[in-house]
Amino acid sequence: MEQTDSIYLTPTQMIDSDHPTLREYAMRTVGNSLDPIDRAIKLFRAVRDDIRYDPYSPFYLPEHYQASWVFQRGRSFCVPKASLLCALGRVCGIPSRIGFATVRNHLATQQLLDFMGSDLFVYHGFVEFYLKGAWVKATPAFNRELCWRHGVDPLEFNGREDALFQPFNSRNEKFMDYLEYTGTYADIPVSAIVEGWETAYGKDRVRRWIRMFEERGGISLGDFERENVSDE
Repeated sequence: MEQTDSIYLTPTQMIDSDHPTLREYAMRTVGNSLDPIDRAIKLFRAVRDDIRYDPYSPFYLPEHYQASWVFQRGRSFCVPKASLLCALGRVCGIPSRIGFATVRNHLATQQLLDFMGSDLFVYHGFVEFYLKGAWVKATPAFNRELCWRHGVDPLEFNGREDALFQPFNSRNEKFMDYLEYTGTYADIPVSAIVEGWETAYGKDRVRRWIRMFEERGGISLGDFERENVSDE
């Protein structure tokens, strides 16, 4: 890793790895481990399961992606969860950055499909850890209870291979397709995410979501954990 890549160890506005609550949580999570791979695995599992997946979370302000805010809220969608995992990695001395992809979700709930108007998820977020001389992808989005309900094994991460969404669920049905990787960042590109969503889902739809969040004081716009997958 080049010396200039020390930016991937540095706190940012949203990946606020210098926040005392995050530092305490990271140290408690890794315990006495000093091995970077073991630390990364423990952090991945913690964020995967301690922070519930909630695709109806607010998305349009920088604070919605701030790692300390996500930790306090205890639920959010893929990008804020990745922001938190990235911050925890930096706390533990692991160079960490945010990556994005466009994916097609074949088993989203009917309610979520109606809400988004598409099964295409643009700016799906994940983390890249620099471990043993290579960048390795880790996707902490779906907590294990949610996976079990939707017939998918919880995603595992071994620190040596990319942990990406499985293409099929336990019933051998199409689950997730990665269509395109769209870049890596040292911090969360909020404006690009919102603009990308407006392009994919329509400006009117995205602005309606924002109005709903403002009217409801930032409360989630749905309860994903109570929804069934679309073909059940």
